[in-house]
Amino acid sequence: MRLILLGPPGAGKGTQAQRLVEKHGIPQLSTGDMLRAAVQAGTEVGKRAKAVMDAGELVSDAIVNAIVAERIDQADCAKGFILDGYPRTLVQADAVESMLSERGIGLDTVVELVVDDRALVGRIVKRAEDAKAAGQPVRKDDNPAVFEERLREYYKKTAPLTGYYYAKGKLKTVDGMASIDAVTAEIEGVLTAAGKAR
Repeated sequence: MRLILLGPPGAGKGTQAQRLVEKHGIPQLSTGDMLRAAVQAGTEVGKRAKAVMDAGELVSDAIVNAIVAERIDQADCAKGFILDGYPRTLVQADAVESMLSERGIGLDTVVELVVDDRALVGRIVKRAEDAKAAGQPVRKDDNPAVFEERLREYYKKTAPLTGYYYAKGKLKTVDGMASIDAVTAEIEGVLTAAGKAR
């Protein structure tokens, strides 16, 4: 099962990805984790990424795409994987298509968590309050102003992917405002249908 989770920041992609990992035994591939792992492992592409990050610059699409390609060749991805937070742009989406077709595999489905933006801001404020109350550190992006900037960035660069995958017949939408368990159940329904359609 190879799938992409789409949705704005705060939509619950990370939570749902973890549940999918536990249930299906396939890894969650997040670009941040993959970048850190490649740098730590000292792979060729990891060294390129480290040089860029050490210079305080943003890692290019070419490097990110190479890191993803390297990662999906690892043994734990043989049964499938969850792409979370990647692709972020149409250019990266085209790169995913190419790397999968080169390996003779395809995407099973793209699940978009559809949410209400105003409610999301409320969710973020509550998450920050809960963390403070529990004496835990507050994530730096759990700040309404920072979050709204991330939301604008998402709609500018990543939201066009919904049309891209809809046109390919891969997009399935799930109500991200439902309870965590209800969202999980809806995603499982989508995956079951995708498995039967294969």
